[in-house]
Amino acid sequence: MTNAGTTTAAVPAPARTARLPRRRGVELSLLVLAVLLSVYGYCAVGLARTGTVPPGAAGYGAGLGVLALSAHIAVRIRAPYADPLPLPIGVLLNGLGLVLIYRLDLETPGDQAAPTQLVWSTLGVGLFIAVVLVLRDHRVLQRYAYVCVVAALALLALPILFPAVNGARIWIRVAGFSIQPGEFAKVLLAVFFAAYLAANRSALAHTGRRLWRLQFPTGRVLGPVLTVWLVSVGVLVLERDLGTSLLFFGLFVVLLYVATGRTGWIAVGLLLAVLGAFAVGRLEPHVGGRIEDWLHPFATIEAGQGPNQLSQSLFAFAAGGVLGTGLGLGHSILIGFAAKSDFILATAGEELGLAGLAGIVLLYALLVERGYRAGLALREPFGRLLAVGLASIVALQVFVIAGGVTGLIPLTGMAMPFLAQGGSSVVTNWAIVALLVRVSDSARSQYDGREAP
Repeated sequence: MTNAGTTTAAVPAPARTARLPRRRGVELSLLVLAVLLSVYGYCAVGLARTGTVPPGAAGYGAGLGVLALSAHIAVRIRAPYADPLPLPIGVLLNGLGLVLIYRLDLETPGDQAAPTQLVWSTLGVGLFIAVVLVLRDHRVLQRYAYVCVVAALALLALPILFPAVNGARIWIRVAGFSIQPGEFAKVLLAVFFAAYLAANRSALAHTGRRLWRLQFPTGRVLGPVLTVWLVSVGVLVLERDLGTSLLFFGLFVVLLYVATGRTGWIAVGLLLAVLGAFAVGRLEPHVGGRIEDWLHPFATIEAGQGPNQLSQSLFAFAAGGVLGTGLGLGHSILIGFAAKSDFILATAGEELGLAGLAGIVLLYALLVERGYRAGLALREPFGRLLAVGLASIVALQVFVIAGGVTGLIPLTGMAMPFLAQGGSSVVTNWAIVALLVRVSDSARSQYDGREAP
């Protein structure tokens, strides 16, 4: 257009931006489904055992619903762009765990674990809410990396001062109250590993000497790798805890591979882990006994001493078949004192069958996948490594426990995330879900108003 002999160019209209959907309605719908499935399982147990709906079914459903709704509101307020799947998956797994523990409580009237587990679950959801509300930016954790590693090592060493429980020194028991410090240590170590590797990823990948197609960094950079290996073996020797050692070392190797992109580190990590496990298996009778049970699970039956825990677990899985015996109709309580903790998966396998067990494994796989997805979407290295590390903790723990109770690998004394009896475990796993929610919110919100990749 012209005005007094001058020409003005037309101003182009601003480009339309893509607004990402927040998907909180999807999360709420999935939470309702998770609560309903948990209440259905609770009622199914009562109907199978007594022919009537348990009197506490309404209270259980209401309590679980209130916890789920409170967590959802916290996410809606502070993490509106968060992935809608981690929270419903956590609620469903936790609800199913309470159902399985309640089912086993019916076989042990003098040892009721479900009420205590419900209290711990409430504390876990409370911690989830606190993390989501208070931690506005996950990058704040990077400043406290060395505080985290010192606290983690202190927590790992603390059980050494207390008597062994079932052959392993992983518990602290005072006046009837017990916690497992190693459960909290794994989250602290994930924060430290992510921060350290984010700061040194270039040195780990491109400096040092080359040997056997692998670039070995200088001693200053490589030192923490060897330290973590020695600490993991030390935990195994002093506390007789094979599972915790494998988890910590596996976590570091996974993050080292993600930080450097060099597959040679996986080979080195596996070699060191095998050497350490072999040496301790030879020197430590408790660990050696676990390996013998793994190699010969039916030896006690052949010797006329009756089945041991592992063989009873295998019998439970076999009895379940494809569709299971039905909730409340199995006999996995024959496993003994660890039926509600280490072997809770055997109850699920027997009463829900291969189909139900596959569904549970898929829930864990989906939770891990969403963690990896959030990490890949982030632009900054610390958050990427933190998300991968937290998701890998869940993946490694599920593999170690499921592999142990099915005879794939030697048995360890770890708790199945959300399912097994254990207050420290359920609280820690809710903290992991909270951090994954926080990281996924940051990963998606960075594209708000822009074209998402």
